[in-house]
Amino acid sequence: MKNTEARNIIKKTFENKFDKKQFDIFIRNLLKENYQKKEFSYQGNTIPQAFQGFINKLERLGQFTDNEYNTIDILAVRLDKKQSIHNARVTQRNFVRWYLNGSRGGQLKDGALVAFYLKNSDEWRFSFVKMQYSLKTHKDEFTPAKRYSYLVGKDEGSHTAQSQLVGVLQNDEIPTLDELENAFSIEKVTDRFFNQYKELFLRLKETIDNALQKDPKAKQEFETKNIKPADFAKKTLGQIVFLYFLQKKAGSA
Repeated sequence: MKNTEARNIIKKTFENKFDKKQFDIFIRNLLKENYQKKEFSYQGNTIPQAFQGFINKLERLGQFTDNEYNTIDILAVRLDKKQSIHNARVTQRNFVRWYLNGSRGGQLKDGALVAFYLKNSDEWRFSFVKMQYSLKTHKDEFTPAKRYSYLVGKDEGSHTAQSQLVGVLQNDEIPTLDELENAFSIEKVTDRFFNQYKELFLRLKETIDNALQKDPKAKQEFETKNIKPADFAKKTLGQIVFLYFLQKKAGSA
């Protein structure tokens, strides 16, 4: 698959409200020929009581087995409450953990790719959940299952999803469980953010230095108030990040 085509699939999937058909197209291209449609659903009394009020419906869309025999289920989970997208992440993870840890006749699964969504909501969450079974007991350990997520939807950009997932889409080889986990790696996203933040800081500081050299009055004002260009640049970027955070919080309220 070409880079442009991969990015278009990601944008069409993740820059809109959750659409099961489009999500299935993305998953088929991501997991290649090892993906099989195997559908069933849990709803109503089949949802454990501990999760009722949070989880409305679970649908398994299909199943994937990599070449190392790891099994991953593809799930669409409809939530009950709007705040559940943001404020019930532990509950979401534990629900998927319950499902993967033998909920269907004791059959253990290694992980899941999950779309958490709300009916008539523009935003949703795309998550990867990986189980951590004991080699001795073959049961899920006390350590919580690992979960990585992207908040996506109509008002969300897909830059991070593109940078993380486009390589897996482009690759003609069947992805492994580890490769899928790596595509959701928080460390990679964090490193990229701080590298870009550092680059912006250096560019802003250089711009301020050049402006002060050209404007003696501004330079004197900085010196009189003991303002260093580096500190000014840091504070400016910090305020921009804080305003962006407030904007996101207001948009999700």
